[in-house]
Amino acid sequence: MTTTPQALEHVRVCDFTGQLAGAGATRWLASFGAEVIRIEDPTNQGRWDILRGSPPFKDERRGIEFGSGFNNHNVNKLGITIDARTPAGRELVADLVSISDVVAENFAAGVLERMGFGYDRLRELQPSIVYVSNCGFGHTGPYRDFKSWGPIAQAVSGITHQSGLAGEAPAGWGYSYLDHTGGYYMAMAILMALLHRDRTGEGQWVDMSCTEAGAYLHGADALDHTVNGVALRGDDRPASNRSASPAMAPHGVYRCAGDDNWVAIACRDDHDWQRLSRAVVEADDPVAGELRAERFDTVAGRRTHEDDLDALLTRWCADRNRWDVEDDLQAAGVPAAAVRRPGERIDGDIATRDLWPMVDHPAMGGVRVDGQPVRFSVTDWSITDGGPTLGQDNHYVFGELLGRSASEIERLEDEGVI
Repeated sequence: MTTTPQALEHVRVCDFTGQLAGAGATRWLASFGAEVIRIEDPTNQGRWDILRGSPPFKDERRGIEFGSGFNNHNVNKLGITIDARTPAGRELVADLVSISDVVAENFAAGVLERMGFGYDRLRELQPSIVYVSNCGFGHTGPYRDFKSWGPIAQAVSGITHQSGLAGEAPAGWGYSYLDHTGGYYMAMAILMALLHRDRTGEGQWVDMSCTEAGAYLHGADALDHTVNGVALRGDDRPASNRSASPAMAPHGVYRCAGDDNWVAIACRDDHDWQRLSRAVVEADDPVAGELRAERFDTVAGRRTHEDDLDALLTRWCADRNRWDVEDDLQAAGVPAAAVRRPGERIDGDIATRDLWPMVDHPAMGGVRVDGQPVRFSVTDWSITDGGPTLGQDNHYVFGELLGRSASEIERLEDEGVI
């Protein structure tokens, strides 16, 4: 049998990334065939990446090999340990860089340089190296020396200001949204730099900032403020469930019968609204007459009276099963969907696209992980292996790739270098 080559199987990555802002980027590369060699520190059991050994856990087992988040972010990667504070460790890093296409890291600015592997040194070791750094504020500018975490970058970039409810304080995002987004942009940056390298033979340093990635997401809000002087926050803004650009109403999430059950409804135009109001009438609901009021006939009218409109739809949904509301409105041609819980999302109809594959983890056994939300007809992604245990691939990388003998590897282990 023949195996279809994967799109990135010719790429080797020397990977210093951690958490998600960086590890999420190299995860994309690994799932499309790149050989991603993840370097960890043997002196603290790899715990500079705080996700290693952190919850959630598959079962009652605990320890550095059982963190599900770490596993999920590092599938298909090789794992090695190097103490880069030692001369022998720095020699191993140098040898690995010399046979790599990419060096990726998301340390604070200057960390890799202080380790002796700034861009100038990387180019000496591999002239065509693609070096992508991803920190909170980039390697230049007044905030260069500041350290960041996802929620900090979200606040400084301004996108926290966009989230919440009218009359309330900014709500934040509830998780490190910019770590995810930063990882996506980092993956794109690596691929674009590799494309340039493959065309010209020239490597380069891509200096990335998660805060700038967040500022890039302001979109129409920034334009509306700078051009029209419209402030994002006010008596009726922000309302994260509503849509002013383009203007749509209703456009929100409404409580249904039962405990914490919701349905999302969006009317793109007056035709959608007419379909929705007919569906309410056909359901013989007491609010039907109020929803058919003339003030709701146009998008402009519904936007003006959106609080009243949302209150009426909340009354209509309150005694209805969310799945029935979804079925009835979809049958009427109205965009609507019941809000899924995680288990329903993973094990329901989305599961038919194999978005959550099962991988084999050396310590945990079979574990489901995130797949990739794209499908390629020829060079599709493949995720089969769990994240590496600490130092799992030392003998392969140091022996087969870097040419160290078994006795030398044993000596490095005894000395604590690896």
